[in-house]
Amino acid sequence: MRISAIKLNEFRRFSDLHVEGLTESHRLIVLAGPNGSGKSSFFDALSLWSQIHSGRGWAGDSKYYIKSIELQDQDKIPQRVGLEFHSGSDGTRKNAFYFRTAYRNDPEFKLSSLNRQGPLEDETRVQRMIQSDATVSQNFQRLASQAMHDIFATADGNMTIEKFRENVIGDIKRSVLDLFPDLELNSLGDPLDDGTFRFSKGSSKGFEYKNLSGGEKAAFDLILDIVVKRRTYSDAVYGIDEPEAHMSTRLQGKLLEVLFNLIPKKSQLWVSTHSIGMMRKARELYQAAPNEVAFLDFSDQDFDQSTILKPTRPTRSFWENVLHIALDDLAHLVAPSEVVICEGNPAGASPGKNAEHDATCLDTIFSDELPDIKFISGGNSHDITADRLGFVAALPRVAEGIKVRRLIDLDDHTETDVSAFKTQGITVLSRRHLESYLYDDEVLTALCTSVGQPEKVTDLLADKQAALLQIQAQGKPADDIKSAAGVIYTKAKQRLGLTQVGNDQRAFARGTLASLIKPGMATYSELKAAIFAL
Repeated sequence: MRISAIKLNEFRRFSDLHVEGLTESHRLIVLAGPNGSGKSSFFDALSLWSQIHSGRGWAGDSKYYIKSIELQDQDKIPQRVGLEFHSGSDGTRKNAFYFRTAYRNDPEFKLSSLNRQGPLEDETRVQRMIQSDATVSQNFQRLASQAMHDIFATADGNMTIEKFRENVIGDIKRSVLDLFPDLELNSLGDPLDDGTFRFSKGSSKGFEYKNLSGGEKAAFDLILDIVVKRRTYSDAVYGIDEPEAHMSTRLQGKLLEVLFNLIPKKSQLWVSTHSIGMMRKARELYQAAPNEVAFLDFSDQDFDQSTILKPTRPTRSFWENVLHIALDDLAHLVAPSEVVICEGNPAGASPGKNAEHDATCLDTIFSDELPDIKFISGGNSHDITADRLGFVAALPRVAEGIKVRRLIDLDDHTETDVSAFKTQGITVLSRRHLESYLYDDEVLTALCTSVGQPEKVTDLLADKQAALLQIQAQGKPADDIKSAAGVIYTKAKQRLGLTQVGNDQRAFARGTLASLIKPGMATYSELKAAIFAL
């Protein structure tokens, strides 16, 4: 089953959206665009349509689905999403749609019994794209139950154990090996006694699912899920929100290819992504079979107005926009020799006032001595350590020879944590966070001197200590300068009579304090050593 057209009216992020131009040959639809552009909302529309028209019923949360509060009439919600299909299908079958949200995490499981599994098409795991979507243990149950059924009801009496295992896990095993050449799925263990998936890797034999890495679990989850579900969903629309989540860039593109090959031939795969690896692989698939792959570009769209989206060709301008979303202004720079990916919200298409905060401060601090190094924000520490936005793999391809370094805050990491990060090529600040350097005593002393009031250093430093005592009284760590920064900023303005130095502590840090940290200062030397230690 394949979708040909979609109409959304006052639904979530969309005032009046029409998607047109999808052909019957399109098997892969890629939703491209920055965070917040509406890709997940779009999947919510498809999912809601399926829930209502297949007779499953829906959650009744009109405040979640309807864009305008004055239009939150539950009776009219079915009218706000319209779908058309190729080949005369109406999509009302229970097994016509299958969705995975971006919140997939099943860290471990172990079963000691098997329960009867109901029909797959009657299963309702999630109704909205914001819900948790763990499926591995449930799919284990289905595989094991199907195996038991085959043994007693359908298996050929002459079938060998090896052939039987091949029938149960063969496709999953091959797909996992395609992604991880050194990782082999061995068996389901004993489903009635500590039942879990068993793997081999290198000299380790028969270890449990829980011992897989986060990226291996994320990929295995999607592979397993499609293999288990595709018999029932053999003619369906599959929608996966951010399939690259929790996975290194090296694997993201290959995973898309594996999933595309696993999807039944009559079906259609929809994915939303801003991963460079996934987009690059989608472009390769398009070049190999342009009639099978379509790109819907959610970038630079004003969905408060009536909008028509049609498939766009992956031209140079489209690809540059994809790079711009993932890399911000780096795609348009004269390539630096080195890029440091630090914590902070990326600018994106609709940047907030504090987007790229750390990167802006660090660029200011090191621009004189290290003009050929560029700092850019890559999300939170988990995004950076997992290279969620794909910088490590993509940037050297944008400019040959470019070096990429990852930097995260110390926070509450132990020395063991820091050592482990270093083995992964990830640098950790020597202090809790960047504000610890920006509001250092040496910097506040330089601030007083810069405005011709060195006699007020002692008072300002006393204000800082009072602010730290205040946050400690609130139960926060003694070195949490970030939490005390607002009070220090306000005291500095009052005590020194400062004006036009930023409307809040972060703007003050970017526009005033960062420029005071200069070569020759102890603060500068410590920060430089922390960042460029590896």
